[in-house]
Amino acid sequence: MAMATKIGAAPVHILPNRASLALPQHVGLDFHRRGNCFRRARRLEVKSMKMAERGEQAAEFGFNNGPINLSGTLNETQTVAASNPRRKTKIVCTIGPACNTRDMIWKLAEAGMNVARLNMSHGDHESHQKIIDLVKEYNAQSKDNVISIMLDTKGPEVRSGDVSQPILLKAGQDFNFTIKRGVSLEDIVSVNYDGFVNDVEVGDILLVDGGMMSLAVLSKTVDTVKCQVIDGGELKSRRHLNVRGKSARLPSITDKDWEDIKFGVENEVDFYAVSFVKDSKVIHELKDYLKRQNADIHVIPKIESADSIPNLQSILSASDGAMVARGDLGAELPIEDVPLLQEDIIRKCRSMEKPVIVATNMLESMINHPTPTRAEVSDIAIAVREGADAIMLSGETAHGKYPVKAVKVMHTVALKTESTSMVHQLPATFALKTVCYFREKIKKRLTLYHGVMPIYMQFSADAEETFSRALNVLLSHGQLKDGEDVTLVQSGVHSIWRRKSTHHIQVRKV
Repeated sequence: MAMATKIGAAPVHILPNRASLALPQHVGLDFHRRGNCFRRARRLEVKSMKMAERGEQAAEFGFNNGPINLSGTLNETQTVAASNPRRKTKIVCTIGPACNTRDMIWKLAEAGMNVARLNMSHGDHESHQKIIDLVKEYNAQSKDNVISIMLDTKGPEVRSGDVSQPILLKAGQDFNFTIKRGVSLEDIVSVNYDGFVNDVEVGDILLVDGGMMSLAVLSKTVDTVKCQVIDGGELKSRRHLNVRGKSARLPSITDKDWEDIKFGVENEVDFYAVSFVKDSKVIHELKDYLKRQNADIHVIPKIESADSIPNLQSILSASDGAMVARGDLGAELPIEDVPLLQEDIIRKCRSMEKPVIVATNMLESMINHPTPTRAEVSDIAIAVREGADAIMLSGETAHGKYPVKAVKVMHTVALKTESTSMVHQLPATFALKTVCYFREKIKKRLTLYHGVMPIYMQFSADAEETFSRALNVLLSHGQLKDGEDVTLVQSGVHSIWRRKSTHHIQVRKV
């Protein structure tokens, strides 16, 4: 557990310290003031700092399940179990018809929801406004918990048209897609994208509904793509279409998306999840717009396009995090590549100190069933062990039969996995717990960060008074106990990693 608080312009970090001569290795969050606002500067690394005489070996820092040697590399067989059972991996819940009431949002929040996701592919501004108002109402009355809001853009989705009833596709049969509007027959349906014929080539594999059905392109005319069914199934209205290995030549932010983004600005949402990002240009475009609007909203690109992979580094550099949207990613790229890409994206985000969300199909079976498959449980555990900041529920909460149970399963699996995670899968510097005290906007934003428990606290110009307030709040939240030792790290005017500044380190008994 680490706490960062603010005294004037100087951040203060409070760490539990069970060894009086050494600070634990940790990652904290350091903020500094520019004008009247705070910005996230970077994660602060304190590596084996000693309060003993220089050259003396650092003492071992003891945990419930054994010591960790601070003087060298962590042993791969060591594990970390937090003494406090608070879950560190955050949970994003998509809000939809199954959970858009006051009662259900309260239940999801109490079950473990940290971020409420608004999927702009469904619903209208009126229905989403209702959800935003309910989340804000919950935050206003909640003493110890806060829920942030993520607006997820629809993006340039290519979808089949409406059908009066599901069309049964059988392997080997011919089936066509046309850019003519309103066509719905047994062997041909419309698509909503005029450039579909130009984007598709003979020999391409079309995937319907994330790969539930697949078709091979045999030929095409001016307005029609002629295919043969490879894997059949029921084609329903407005099913998503992908071309294996390709992305549609559509702008990442459509006219509808811009209207939704403006809606998000008006409602001061906390995050935008931007669909089908192909390169960093769209991120810069959106951030420039937000700057002109004086809107403090973080931009999270959804990595789900084949074109995004070659540009991954520049996309992440321009962004405030990332979402591994495995559904469309696995449709546009070979599915066997998805686990490796997930691990790589998580690793890159961690190295850049930006939050990363793993999404899609995590508890898909719980849309209709009260218990998950064992494979789904393992999927959650893998994402947690790889270091994801957050894991996401989509249809499970939006329109599933068991939304609250799905959150509880995700919470339980993540908590259990965290309690026994192998240290070698985490960086040599990490946070067991981070508690940060800043203004309300920062408080909500920190709900997405791994291991961060944001609490709002008024600051004092007097350092001792601030220390006392902070310790009392931690005691009241059960994050500290009487008799425990804590380390207080107070930065100077400049951030602690810079050379020309003054920093104070104290060890105190609670």
